[in-house]
Amino acid sequence: MTDEVTPLRAGDPSRLGAYTLTGLLGEGGQGTVYLGEDEPGHRVAVKLLHARFSGDAKARARFAAEVAVAKRVSAFCTARVLDSDVEGDRPYIVSEYIDGPPLSRVVSEQGPRRGTDLDRLAIGTMTALAAIHQAGVVHRDFKPANVLLAPDGPRVIDFGIARALDATGTMSSTAVGTPAYMAPEQISGARVGPAADVFAWGATMVHAASARPAFGHDSIPAVMHRILNLPPDLGDLPAPLRQIVADCLSKDPALRPASQRVLAHLLELAGSRPQPGARPDAPGDDSVILTQGAATAATESARL
Repeated sequence: MTDEVTPLRAGDPSRLGAYTLTGLLGEGGQGTVYLGEDEPGHRVAVKLLHARFSGDAKARARFAAEVAVAKRVSAFCTARVLDSDVEGDRPYIVSEYIDGPPLSRVVSEQGPRRGTDLDRLAIGTMTALAAIHQAGVVHRDFKPANVLLAPDGPRVIDFGIARALDATGTMSSTAVGTPAYMAPEQISGARVGPAADVFAWGATMVHAASARPAFGHDSIPAVMHRILNLPPDLGDLPAPLRQIVADCLSKDPALRPASQRVLAHLLELAGSRPQPGARPDAPGDDSVILTQGAATAATESARL
């Protein structure tokens, strides 16, 4: 799901609840993600909370919050939560298995995205991000490794540090996220809202187009200094996407366009308009992404 499947290790469980675990997909600070199968044999992804956190009430609460937040997001743009047990001795979350590589691996192995591939990626990822924001969620860790390139369009995964917006439309924050894709307000510990995800999307597009981060990849303090004080290196990012990304990477969150506005602009450039009777789940490649994007943009326009 987020990486190539490797064999289970000594000490890994072979079963969790009704799910048989067949391989290891990845591991992070909060938990380990396994490839599994349900009883009918359908593949799923199973995220198991690290054993060292099983007795930590706060860690369990964060795990439960991840389930609640992920369930708020439209199924077309993420990996659907299918099941969970956050109260048992071994808390886990079961989600849809997405058969597609992460953007980070595609860029590393195949090089920068160009032309229509880049345009398709920009529209697909912004469609997902706009839908996440429409659900009242801030992802807070949008980056190439958390974008899976599924056959039907990009999916945004890992809501481990995502949060629901409060009544004021922003949220309190400590400095959490991945440094190269963190917005200035995340680094400084200021109030964080959807604009931080827009910044991360801009940095992700630079990486996709140039195979290098917009603010360098040396020491964390140096990267953070550039994010706070220096302009991004946009590399070979072509116009007109270059200006859209530059606006998204503004230091001041108030100067960044909202995700829905960015999506509308991208669709305008692509010549897409919502079609009467169009269904977001209709078959097709680019047509599916464009229809989903147009539907998301139209929904937001109706709310404004």
